[in-house]
Amino acid sequence: MNIRAAKKDDWHAIWPIFHDIVKAGETYAYDVATTKAQAEKIWLEAPRKTYVVEEAGKILGTYYIKTNQAGPGSHVCNCGYMVSTAARGRGVATTMCEHSQQVATELGYKAMQFNFVASSNKGAVRLWEMLGFDIVGRLPKAFNHPDHGYVDALVMYKWLEKT
Repeated sequence: MNIRAAKKDDWHAIWPIFHDIVKAGETYAYDVATTKAQAEKIWLEAPRKTYVVEEAGKILGTYYIKTNQAGPGSHVCNCGYMVSTAARGRGVATTMCEHSQQVATELGYKAMQFNFVASSNKGAVRLWEMLGFDIVGRLPKAFNHPDHGYVDALVMYKWLEKT
């Protein structure tokens, strides 16, 4: 697997991954009817950087990194990760999260925060905890899951700078 910065030309391969995940409505708080143009702005244009994971020329996953808050909070970044259905269970999310922490440090961020992790996304919660993230907040019934109804959304955080 190779991780590289996403290019505008990659959008045609990123869009199906984004669309499938968002349309399912199980993990991201994006409107399930998000259009391709809206998604491109959200995922490729608005973040500070976007990356793809590829293997044999095929994009398996993607992530973005952006500043979580302005001003006094600008030392904390936020990331979002998406893995294609076909590549799940192969360590793509782990690889992206580890890479994003390295990139975050190189960009001068001191911490990483995930603002809204659906508690029903048990695989992601388990992975982020395994990679050193703590649950620092719980928003009761803040995420409306299509099958489970209202579930908690978690705020997860990791200090990146070595102390």
